[in-house]
Amino acid sequence: MARSRTLSARSVLRAKIVLHRASGESFRDLGQALGCDHRTAWQCLKRWEEAGFDGLEKERPGRGRKSWVIAVKGQEVLQKTTQEQPVNATHWSRASMAQATGVSESTVGRIWRQNGLKPHRTVGFKVSNDPLFEEKLVAIVALYLDPPEHAIVLSVDEKSQIQALDRTQPGLPMKKGRCGTMTHDYKRNGTTTLFAALNTLDGTVLSATMPRHRHDEWLKFLKRLERNTLKRYALHIICDNYATHKHPAVKAWLEKHPRVHVHFTPTSSSWLNMVERFFRDITENRIRRGIFRSVPELEEAIHTYIAKHNAAPKPFVWTASANDILAKVSRARKALAAIRTVSAKG
Repeated sequence: MARSRTLSARSVLRAKIVLHRASGESFRDLGQALGCDHRTAWQCLKRWEEAGFDGLEKERPGRGRKSWVIAVKGQEVLQKTTQEQPVNATHWSRASMAQATGVSESTVGRIWRQNGLKPHRTVGFKVSNDPLFEEKLVAIVALYLDPPEHAIVLSVDEKSQIQALDRTQPGLPMKKGRCGTMTHDYKRNGTTTLFAALNTLDGTVLSATMPRHRHDEWLKFLKRLERNTLKRYALHIICDNYATHKHPAVKAWLEKHPRVHVHFTPTSSSWLNMVERFFRDITENRIRRGIFRSVPELEEAIHTYIAKHNAAPKPFVWTASANDILAKVSRARKALAAIRTVSAKG
């Protein structure tokens, strides 16, 4: 602690006081050596004797008069934030709440921070209405957490309409004190679709790029997966219930290849498909800021990224159990039911 460069200066000073005192120095001597008052040193040793390391790091409640504003206006701010909406906006800002309650903007911000409220932010979600949600969920999570023996589990999906975008002007490079720049407008040079199969055991990715994503392309990719995996292992494929995945031609091919087992994710539950995490990574790291003057240039960048990924693959680790997910979904459904009841009465 005394040598730390990350702790607060106050904590570092307190650690030095304890060490100097342990070496036998008087309070006045160590105060002079460390540049602090001897009474500060005495108070520090008292905190150390009472609470140990917690006494050195944690701060006690400050003395002096406490603000009455939060105690008086806090409930009003919380009630308006969580149960009311401003007349001319969809959500509260610090300024609008301060005007509505007669307190300062900083006080509003302090009340929100203390109660974990962020009115300017929303988190997207949707509860699946699939009647077989629980059955599908349990089957897929079991494949992640306890895959069957002598089987390969692949999380498969397609990322469609990836655009080959070229900027209208070259961007400026990043330098000290300024981030890199990129024009807001662009030129479209075509699109491609990435088909990817993530091996949930070792993290490797089998992929292909095609101009479209009909059932013909999906079936072509399934055949590629079947050819490029060991025949002595059963092949479990996790994918969403997109219409092309259930085309009669696809079903007929699956009937002729019994070692291939398809598991559909529940409706509105793409988060259950592990390959979506890989799609997020390739979008953030390679595609979103990329400059591509043609579709082949875009596809080459995608294949290069995947090849580099496969050279040192790192599997994504699924940790949530089916029971935990079902409990969370149950709470969400109850909350939605309560909101619908209130809306109906209103």
